Amino acid sequence: MNEDTQIEQPPVQSDQQAPHLDLEALVVKHCRTRWRKPIPEHTQKTFDYATAWLAERGNPTVVLDSFCGTGMSTKCLAEQHNNAAVIGLDKSAHRLTKHADTSDKYLLLRAECEPFWQLLVTANIKVAHHYLLYPNPWPKSSQLKRRVHGHPAFPLLARLGGSVEMRSNWQIFAEEFALASKLIGFTGKLDRLEISEPWTLFEKKYSERAQNLWCFRGIFSS
Repeated sequence: MNEDTQIEQPPVQSDQQAPHLDLEALVVKHCRTRWRKPIPEHTQKTFDYATAWLAERGNPTVVLDSFCGTGMSTKCLAEQHNNAAVIGLDKSAHRLTKHADTSDKYLLLRAECEPFWQLLVTANIKVAHHYLLYPNPWPKSSQLKRRVHGHPAFPLLARLGGSVEMRSNWQIFAEEFALASKLIGFTGKLDRLEISEPWTLFEKKYSERAQNLWCFRGIFSS
């Protein structure tokens, strides 16, 4: 091989070559059981703050940006959903402190996403649009249960209703998410994604490296 020849590495290193064989059984199991993890105190306080914020605005349409990182995507979504209340969630205070902008059009909150989803469901608060942009792929096959669609709280997305959009630079992860979403009642489509204006720093980095990006968009239909 020529010394100048470089072998292009896939965007995500994994021992999986296709969607996980245990995915369907795992999602079905989670649909048949109730997730009972106690709500962390800081997430409960964050949720109480969020509901007060929504009430002050007359309980408008809710747009949720889960795993929002630095909040770049939350700001972009607020610009697109002018008449909605956009809430960005991330468990990392360090990432959220990197967001320099302020606006009354959106709210950035430190919270664990899955317990926050549970609190929304319990309070019967529906989500019109739910975005999960570049969640951690947990690429080892042994890490299926740590992926968002392998988590026991994943069926809560269906109970929140509305539409869901997930983006990833790993095709297998995107295919798994599409399959899992169908199992919990979403009708949608997985497509290649062309980027003009990136919504997240990850999206900016991946598009600059000319990586293939994938997007699942679905609507809850059951």
